Amino acid sequence: MTIIDVARLAGVSVSTVSKVINDRYGVAPETYDKVMDIVSDLGYESSLVASSLRRNSTNVIGILVPEFEPFSTELLKGISSAVEGTGYELLAYSGNLEHNQVGWERRSLSRLAGTLIDGAVIVAPTASVTDATIPVVAVDPHTGKTGPSTVEADNVGGARAATQHLIELGHRRIAHVRGRTDLVSAQLREQGYREALAAAGIPFDPELVRVGGYRAAETTDAARELLSRRDRPTAVFAANDLSAIRVLEIAHDLGLRVPEDLSVVGFDNVPEAANAVPALTTVAQPLHQMGAEAVRLLLGLLAGGTTEEHLLLPASLVVRASTSPPAERHGDLAGGR
Repeated sequence: MTIIDVARLAGVSVSTVSKVINDRYGVAPETYDKVMDIVSDLGYESSLVASSLRRNSTNVIGILVPEFEPFSTELLKGISSAVEGTGYELLAYSGNLEHNQVGWERRSLSRLAGTLIDGAVIVAPTASVTDATIPVVAVDPHTGKTGPSTVEADNVGGARAATQHLIELGHRRIAHVRGRTDLVSAQLREQGYREALAAAGIPFDPELVRVGGYRAAETTDAARELLSRRDRPTAVFAANDLSAIRVLEIAHDLGLRVPEDLSVVGFDNVPEAANAVPALTTVAQPLHQMGAEAVRLLLGLLAGGTTEEHLLLPASLVVRASTSPPAERHGDLAGGR
């Protein structure tokens, strides 16, 4: 049984149960009695709530995400597998917050820390949480390697590989739909894009860069602007898969064939990438491994460790059907056979 089960059986919120078991004010006497009766009925030894009273610990790890979308869902799969057999349970928490609400992780920690969870894995935090009162590990930190231990994939190397793939196919007008301009991950992916262009001697053209903000809705206008140009790009590298899939959709709306008229590459390798039409070439972040490594680091901290670690995991290119040589090179390649 977990604290969530107690709340459900009592017909109250998890925060109310927390107040009861921590003897805090703000709970009506009849509600207090009802919750404690359920704790008693469940049995002292088998109740996580009662156990938390006895050991001043909940044995619950919080997973804080700004919203549940493909990226965080895949991370959760790795986190869940890594927690099995550890004696800890998971509490996944999201306030349905938008990515542009900076500081959401601090507000979430203030609600959960110390009463509902022993430690937390925070996915894509927008602010440093150096003042956290419980052990914290950040996955894909948008603020870079500051504060607690972090786990992330090689954004620069992955973006460089994506752009290099398009260059090797023969593309020279390669657009970039970038993520949020204030987030480190977006900055690093643009850096990798620029590095690949520079290495190939292709001048950087700011007119070929538009902000998609990692979101399909924001990518719509960016993709239409790029693909409606008279000198439109022959390829697009999008900063994440959701943006890349939206580029595919806009290209279809404009009558462009992918990959014959336009090649598209994404970043993340969420399941939706393989199911896109055509299947999306993308950069794979090891999302399950990233989740598992975050749990490993957090368990070390919960066991009394104090070492701060920053893990950078490799990202790899996955070539699928959304990329090919530009249209003007198909004939050249065929004639060379």
